[in-house]
Amino acid sequence: QVQLVESGGGLVQAGGSLRLSCIASGNSFSINAMGWYRRAPGQQRELVAHITTGGSTNYAGSVKGRFIISRDNAKNTMYLQMNSLKPEDTAAYYCNAAVTRGLVLRDYWGQGTQVTVSS
Repeated sequence: QVQLVESGGGLVQAGGSLRLSCIASGNSFSINAMGWYRRAPGQQRELVAHITTGGSTNYAGSVKGRFIISRDNAKNTMYLQMNSLKPEDTAAYYCNAAVTRGLVLRDYWGQGTQVTVSS
């Protein structure tokens, strides 16, 4: 089994910054692409940012220029640096990873970390 654990959420004022982390743990696995998703109350889950094994990134238009996704493959860790936060960024943020174990490729999700931005 593989586990993803997010951390770094919290309450911040508009214009502030937070850094989310996602650490993967388990036995005999390799991580392919990873991404951050978020779900605001009453809204559908949306992709925030995505990063490949090689470090290629893409972002939702609403966060481009403010958020930076990165990863440390040696540590099986992914980060999301969130700057210039806005109240509309308030959501539960989830880590996602495409993981290979043996011949099986499947998606794993973290439990989520809450980000609340006050105006």
